[in-house]
Amino acid sequence: MKYIILIGDGMADNPMKELGGKTPLEFSATPNMDRLAGKGKFGLFATVPPGYSPGSDVANLSVLGYDPRKYYTGRAPLEAASIGVKLGAADVAFRCNLVTLSNEGGQTVMADYSSGHISTEEAREIVEDLDRALSKEGVRFYPGTSYRHLMVWKGGRKDVKTTPPHDISDRPVEGHLPQGDGADKLKRLIELSWAVMSDHPVNRKRVAAGKKPATSVWLWGQGVAPLMPTMKERFGVEGAIISAVDLMKGIGIYAGLEVLKVPGATGYIDTNYKGKTEFALAALEKKDFVCVHVEAPDEAGHNGSLKDKLKAIEDFDKLIVGPILKGAEKFGEFTVLLLPDHPTPLALKTHTPDPVPFVLYQWGGGAKKDVQTMFTERHAQATGVLVKDCTRMIEEFFGRPEQSLGV
Repeated sequence: MKYIILIGDGMADNPMKELGGKTPLEFSATPNMDRLAGKGKFGLFATVPPGYSPGSDVANLSVLGYDPRKYYTGRAPLEAASIGVKLGAADVAFRCNLVTLSNEGGQTVMADYSSGHISTEEAREIVEDLDRALSKEGVRFYPGTSYRHLMVWKGGRKDVKTTPPHDISDRPVEGHLPQGDGADKLKRLIELSWAVMSDHPVNRKRVAAGKKPATSVWLWGQGVAPLMPTMKERFGVEGAIISAVDLMKGIGIYAGLEVLKVPGATGYIDTNYKGKTEFALAALEKKDFVCVHVEAPDEAGHNGSLKDKLKAIEDFDKLIVGPILKGAEKFGEFTVLLLPDHPTPLALKTHTPDPVPFVLYQWGGGAKKDVQTMFTERHAQATGVLVKDCTRMIEEFFGRPEQSLGV
């Protein structure tokens, strides 16, 4: 038996006037997801436990069956694992976005949480210069991917309150800067970054090319290294994960999965869908399990781009779901779990904690139901199925109880 998880990050949304009251999932052409919903167990999955922020970190831990109430210690430590930064016992890791701040009417505004989706190569130059300039402050900066980077503060404060920059797109940053124990240090680092970045050669080139400059760092998502059992320890399976983002790669590393690097995987609508599909099917030749994560719908949601979100959903269905399901038939039997991790409503440009539609289906092994339905929020709700326990979901996915109760 082979096992496949397909995640269309942030696909779920709310009904929109522009779409005649439909959600992007309802409006999009998704024949492969619809067909799967008609054949498998279909309903809603609450990926965000009560009281937790609906971040991709919390939601994707749930998708992979790691109860956030037990294993979540922050987003940045997961990303640290992805870029090869080993955290010491006294280290607190922070996610470091390169952002574009602007002055509008005397207020500092979060003009772009991604600095216009700055390239990895451009960002690396800036982050390396930040590290050289600010390491005397007792912190280190490490380059990641595109606008997503890492800062490590030795002996830092993990309980400081921080805000994800994508939660305040196009809004004043006042009231959303770090607060509490350690806030002064973080605000000082943010302000010190301005001098490094204001006239940086990379930014001069970007401005000349009509692109948004990276004007500041934004520090958030802090935490210490988590302790998590691997998928092999829990379920006796060997697996791999495919994603363009460090968060998912880091979760995969802690879960004991092989991180497969697909050339051209960008985390946006221009990602290498074909490559992800090919790598996933190749991985299943040798492994029991593969998780394929596509970030594009989420990024489109954060950008408030309806056109891009519709394209991302349809491309996910056509270029990921369809080919992987077809290619997996050669393995005889396989189980697939298909879902978003959380909603990213276009009107809000950020995540919500609402349950997401999911389908769990086992291909092979006899006749299955086949009903006409659509993989949408409303159709999922109409089934009356609501899964609140991520451990129950992952045990049903693998068809066996967890072998290890974790650490």
